Amino acid sequence: MDVLYEADVLVVGGGSAGPLAAIAAARRGAKVLLVESQGALGGSRTIMGVDTFYGFYSPGENTRRLVGGITYEIVERLQQQGAAFARPNTFGAGTGVTYDMERLKLLFEGLVLEAGGKLLYHTFVPDVVVEEGALRGVIVSNKAGLKQVRARVIIDATGDADIAARAGAPFELAGSGGLPVQSLSTIFYMGNVDNERAFAVTQAERAELMRRAVESGKYRLTRIGGSIHPTPHAGFVHANLTRVPNVDATDPFALTEAEIEGRRQTQEYVRFLQNEHPGFENAYLAYTASYIGVRETRRLIGEYVLTGADVVEGRQFEDAVACCAAPIEDHHAGKDVRWVYVQGPGYYQIPYRALLPRQVDNLIVAGRSLSATHEAQASARNSAQCMAMGEAAGVAATLALQAGIQPRAVAPDALRAALLDQGILLDPVPVNLSELVS
Repeated sequence: MDVLYEADVLVVGGGSAGPLAAIAAARRGAKVLLVESQGALGGSRTIMGVDTFYGFYSPGENTRRLVGGITYEIVERLQQQGAAFARPNTFGAGTGVTYDMERLKLLFEGLVLEAGGKLLYHTFVPDVVVEEGALRGVIVSNKAGLKQVRARVIIDATGDADIAARAGAPFELAGSGGLPVQSLSTIFYMGNVDNERAFAVTQAERAELMRRAVESGKYRLTRIGGSIHPTPHAGFVHANLTRVPNVDATDPFALTEAEIEGRRQTQEYVRFLQNEHPGFENAYLAYTASYIGVRETRRLIGEYVLTGADVVEGRQFEDAVACCAAPIEDHHAGKDVRWVYVQGPGYYQIPYRALLPRQVDNLIVAGRSLSATHEAQASARNSAQCMAMGEAAGVAATLALQAGIQPRAVAPDALRAALLDQGILLDPVPVNLSELVS
């Protein structure tokens, strides 16, 4: 099979983690190719319609910032463009950063190219190239047919651990064998909303409106509560209300059915909002996400498996690559969300070993498919942490290349020093919440 491209670092997946991995590795001098199945970067943050970063700031009164480096540079650049603002979270997940999705697409794209990375859109990876027990590349499928892309280090940022699974790395599939799996959601947007009246309704009042609507028998609402919030554009409102439970999103038929069901639910919620919710009387459905939002599929079983106890007890690790204060946010099959908050120091760290697959060399996994239990993944999957994991993976890949060693052999002290030198936070820093949201 013809070789389409040869890279030092190949990043597969352009969602939250992938662009940061590509930017970090390219800025450190590596020849980088980023492969993405869609026609833009951002994944759940753009293609799937989510317009808010969570995980940058801790919940509670004593707000701390958890993430730095290139990941925080993204936020700063969006704010400088007037394309993002800090927004308190109703559910106690910490202050979010809401942004213009089109600006984020351009920013991710521009930073990858500016750093010297190369992009390849509309490209799927159906298989991998393993030689003498080591991962040497992948098979890509696009308009050019089937080709090889070879690389010295590969970063799996697919969100579904596609590369790790195809290379033979052990993983746990959410929903299999009676295991829990987080529900899917179709994000939608409504235009011509009267924001003043719409957001005068509290979250508790909105939930009560939904309960009454369901009890009346007039509406089939799969989730009570949910989230609607303003965007950088007046009258244009984000809605995360739908819920499609118990789906194996690695099954293409199940995923297709979920897309159909998500759009059906969207129409029901639009009807409810227009008829029952103040401020939406003259609103219209402006946009549904191009891809249903998937929270959990394959989870790597890596050199270390992050647990719910690690999260809740706020555990620290000598090979930490990111820190997180986000609660466990479990979108189970019921009509609400289960929240469990971090205790102890109020934050925990994500170890590098949770990005390293067992049994497969030349591979780092970053993003929501990290090595974690169901509970731990429900916290660590926040966008800021996925971006931070991607950035750390890009740095680790270059350290391995420079030393001529496997990614798993990178020394924790060397990685920590490189991350801190790049401005990445491994411990939180205090911020003034009133200044943040002013």
